[in-house]
Order: sequence, then structure tokens, then C-alpha cells
Amino acid sequence: MSTTIEFPDVAVLGMGTMGSGIAQVLAASGRRVTVLEADEARLAAGRTRIADFLDARIARGKVTEEEKTDVLDRITGTTNVADLNEATLVVESVTEQAEAKKGLLAEIADTVGGDVPILTNTSALSVTDLAAGLPNPGRIAGLHFFNPAQLQRTVEVVRALQTEGTLIERLVALVEDLPGKTPVVVKDRPGFLVNALLLPYLNDVIQEYDDELATAEDVDVALQLGLGYKTGPLAMLDLIGLDVHLHATEAAYAATHDPRYAPPPLLRQMVAAGHLGEKNGRGFRVGTTPTAS
Repeated sequence: MSTTIEFPDVAVLGMGTMGSGIAQVLAASGRRVTVLEADEARLAAGRTRIADFLDARIARGKVTEEEKTDVLDRITGTTNVADLNEATLVVESVTEQAEAKKGLLAEIADTVGGDVPILTNTSALSVTDLAAGLPNPGRIAGLHFFNPAQLQRTVEVVRALQTEGTLIERLVALVEDLPGKTPVVVKDRPGFLVNALLLPYLNDVIQEYDDELATAEDVDVALQLGLGYKTGPLAMLDLIGLDVHLHATEAAYAATHDPRYAPPPLLRQMVAAGHLGEKNGRGFRVGTTPTAS
């Protein structure tokens, strides 16, 4: 970790699965983190999520009790946007819906200093579009963590058309300063780099499963072992969140009209039925596995 930490005070917008993971990673790097949420209940749930994750790591000998305490002590929650006015960096990680992100980013841009970088963790929306209309859009960029943010090594640093100056280089240095993270600089294109390849793959898997090519377990075993992946694709979808994958594919398809990104019918049905994966215990491999139609 650097002797002098750039961006010592970070505001994270959202304390859901991704936001809490990002907050934990930033706190583990020695930074002070203030997390904004809509209410105290969501803040408490996010803090519990972080504590539970660290407890599991302690049980495996990966983290000490002292390290857990240090991380949690560096994370503060708030429901008041005004409390973020001392932030030296902002990372947005709220629902994957353009209008919700734009509204919050505009509010944040009016709260923090005019030169404070504002980053979005969007997985599929256009960073250029999110930056449009914001004051000083040159300070906007993408910082895309993957789920779970605490464990996935790759972080995509996304350059929007408006991104100016040395911001990308500074963000690369930031990611390199985060424990176990590797930055990859990408252009602002639908799906960026990883999801541009991953989304069609996962869509094909869903369709093959729906066509009764194999059971959910056998699909995962075959592709996990056959391709040498750590996780099977249907288990990965449960981890990502089926609603998150649906939003990502819808955004990529809307931007490109590429049929590879079109959400499979079964995916839409499962999200409509409330099968969202691990977040609520109902998905392809958790809870009740849906019957292929």
C-alpha cells in the first residue's frame, strides 16, 4: 500500500451486494469510506453483509479479527447526501437503471467539490451517457468491479468520451493500490470488455438449459470442468443475480441490437417470478430449480 494514499476519503453510493463489497475493498486499502443509502435498515444490512463476509474469511484463516475491526471502523454509513461533502472520490453502485443513476449522480455532483472524480460501477450502461449533462463531466469515468467485489481480481477502468486529463492513470494507480486487484483500461462500449464476451455466453447457457440439453447441475459440471472455470455458468448467474444479468443484457441489446445480447425468455420469466439467485435463495442452482419449458 502506498505511503501517501490518494483519495483518502471515498464516498460509496449504495450498500447493496456490490456497494458493500466495494466499500470493504476500499476500507481494506486504508481509506476512510462513507456509504450513502436510502435508510438505516439498508445501511445495517450492508454492514452485516460485510461483517459476515469477514467472519467467513476469519474462519478460513484469511483475515484476522484485528483486520476485521480495522475495516469496519473505517466504514461509516449515512442517509444524508450532505455528509459526503468532504469526499475526495465518489463511487456509485446503485440499481442498474440509467435514470436512477443519473438523478443520484447529478445530486452528488452538486454536493462534492467540482474537481472530485465521480465514478460509476455500472456493468452495462454507457458511462458517456451517464456523464452527459453533469457539471464538469471530464471527471466522470467507470470503475467496474465484479461480484463478489472482495474476491474478483479484475477491475475495469472505463474511459468515457468526456473523461479528461490524467484521471484514468490516477484510477489505474488506485486499483493497483487495492488488495488483490488488477486494473484493465477499456473503452466505453456496451458490456465493456468482460461482459461483452460473458453476456452472450451466459445467454447461450440459459437457452441450452431451457432446451433441456442437460440438468442445471450437469450443465455446470460440464462447462466448469470442460473449460477449467472455477464456477459453473448457472451457479455464476445465481451469484451475479438474475435481475442484474437481465438489466445488463437489456442495456447491451438496446445499445447494439445485437441478438447475442437479447435476454432469453426463461431469464425474463424467472425474474418476473422472483427467482433472483443467491440474494433471495431462488435461482438455477439455489432453492427450487425451475423446470425447463
